[in-house]
This record gives sequence, structure tokens and C-alpha cells, in this order.
Amino acid sequence: MGKADANFDMIAKTLFGFESLLSKELLQLGAQSIKPGVRHVRFRGDLGFLYKASLCLRTALRILVPIHNAKIQKESDLYQAILRIPWEDYMDLETRFSIQVTQSSDMFRNTMFAAQKSKDALVDRFRKHTGKRPSVSREDPDLRIHIHIGKGRLEVSLDASGASLHHRGYRTATNIAPINEVLAAGILLLSGWRGDRDFLDPMCGSGTFPIEAAMIACNIPPQLNRKQFAFERWRNWNADLFDLIRSSALKKTRDFHHTIIGYDKAPSVYRKAQDNVVQAGLSDFIKIEKQDFFRSGKPNPDVPMHMVFNPPYGERLPIDMEIFYGRIGDTLKNLFPNTNAWLISSNMEALKHVGLKASHKTKLFNGKLESRLVCYKMYKGSLKSNHHE
Repeated sequence: MGKADANFDMIAKTLFGFESLLSKELLQLGAQSIKPGVRHVRFRGDLGFLYKASLCLRTALRILVPIHNAKIQKESDLYQAILRIPWEDYMDLETRFSIQVTQSSDMFRNTMFAAQKSKDALVDRFRKHTGKRPSVSREDPDLRIHIHIGKGRLEVSLDASGASLHHRGYRTATNIAPINEVLAAGILLLSGWRGDRDFLDPMCGSGTFPIEAAMIACNIPPQLNRKQFAFERWRNWNADLFDLIRSSALKKTRDFHHTIIGYDKAPSVYRKAQDNVVQAGLSDFIKIEKQDFFRSGKPNPDVPMHMVFNPPYGERLPIDMEIFYGRIGDTLKNLFPNTNAWLISSNMEALKHVGLKASHKTKLFNGKLESRLVCYKMYKGSLKSNHHE
């Protein structure tokens, strides 16, 4: 990584289907040599850019900094490759470290064994040069080492993030099935949300969609509430540079002149969402209301509205899916004219019962559940005048 103004390679991890979104974010931030892969994007930048990307990327789960590549054909090659890395450039005897291994080959029977071999090599290098060894810490390491073993190749990286970047720091209270913040941000960006109209999440749960929508609308860095990044314990940590980058990002926030609303009918759930909005510092922009979507209506009938929500899938919340999704379709058709309604569901069968033609479908994953993000466009003239609730 060298000097602060020298460029180096980085890898941003993301969710399936968000690779082009992340590439676009990186381009807008000023990254160089952007190369999308599967669930990741490679790019180049300097130390300041690492700080900027960590603070500002909405669709990244973590950022890795590769420090070594090697060819490996057999198990013993791993030990030799790790032994050759000049670990003393990145850590000393006081540094507590952890090693995580992922593999896309079958060279090792399990990743735990590969991690143990790697740890042995790192420790042996220090023991050979100093007679002492650094300690492993799984819970709170000073240096997080990420090793990827592919077909005949090894890539060793330092984890710049620590806890996953979906932990934004604002969600103190969650409900039974909260949506991942990175997934929420990516869905909002895929839906074309830019903050130029009113927004509604009619089943807002812990408030993740409204909060991420407000941060996009106001261009607020998503990691503003984060307590710490892993790079703050690195040898080249530059607190002054980080403060400068953070201040610069904050100066780029913008005003928002529309409304963002979240509905939830369960009193305990909507109070949790309110708490999270306060924690995020976004009470000026977001209203959370105790409201049943099926008995609601459009707050401002004459203006365009952007709607995004995550209805129950029937996985953890038991409901009659056919009736429930049918009511979603009826409610959109009868009560929400001039609205682009986006929803994500892993229940493909239930989606058929919405009874509306989707103008858009994208395959995504909510956790391990294969899902579809669909859009229903409700036009201005589609309000039924004979409908009575």
C-alpha cells in the first residue's frame, strides 16, 4: 500500500445482482480501473479513496485490499506462500490477528484446515525472525486477513472494513424479519429512487427502506453512524486524512423537498421503526405512522409517488399468501394511482396472485432466499371510482 497518495488494488464485495450498481457508485466516487466480477468489483485508488469508498458506498458489504497473489497446486504450497509474505510490513508481535479463508476449489477438505495452515506459516515467520509469536484473536483482532483459494491461485487480502458494511449503526431495534441495509439500498437504487418525489414503504418493519431512501435523497454517507472501520488499526492509519474525507463527504449532502413515510400496523413494530429513524438522525425527513396498508390510501393523491416494500414471504410470518398478495394488488389498483410500486418477495407462487402485470423483474437474494424484485406501475387514471373500503 505504500504512501498515502499511491494507488493500490481494492476489492468491494457485494450481493448477487448489485455488481453493476456498485461499479456505477465507484465510478461516481472517482475509482480507477473498475472491473466487475461475481458478487464483487475490483478497482484502484489511494488511501483517501479507501476511506471515501468505505464511508460512501451504499451497495458494498466490505472492502478488501489484496497484498499477495501466488500460484498453488497442492496443500503444502499454501504454507510456503503465506510464509513468504513480509508480514512485518503490516503487523508486529503485539498485533492480534485473525484469518478467514474462502475457497472456490476443492484443494482443501475444509476452510478451517486452510486457515490453520496459514496461521502456522505467519506465526513461524515471526518466530524465525524474533523468537516470539503474535496472537490470534477471533473476537477483536487488530488485523483481519482474508485468504481466497481459487483454481490454482491464492489471493491474500487485508479486510479494511471489519464488521460488514451493512451494519450502518442506526438500527438498534429490529423486528422478526428485517431486510439487510445493503439489500435495501441496492433495491432503492435499482428502482430508480433519486429523491425527486414522495416515498412510501407501506409495510416498513424496522424502517430500513425509509432510512436508506432518506440517505439517498439527501446524499448522506451511509456509514456516518459507524463506530469503527478495521483500517483504523492499520499501521498506515491517517486520522487527519480520514477526518478531511469525512468532512468533504458531509459537505455534499443536499436538501430534500418531498415526504418519506413508513406505515406499519403493529404498534410495537412501528415504535421500533421510529426509534431507528431517531437513531439515524433523520426525524426531519421521515414520518412513521401506525397504519394498515390495506385500509390506507395515498397521502397526496395528485402527486407521483415512489413505493418500495418487503411484504411477508410466508417463511417466518405465517399468513394466507394467496389472499394477502391478492389484497396487495387490489390496494395498489384502487388506492394508489400515479405510483411506481416496487416489492421484493421470495414467494414466486404468491406473486402470481397480485393480479397486476409487472413492468420489471430482477432476480436477487434476500439472505439465502432466491427472490424477485418486481415493479407495478399504477397510472393516474387507474383509480376505481366505485371502490368503497
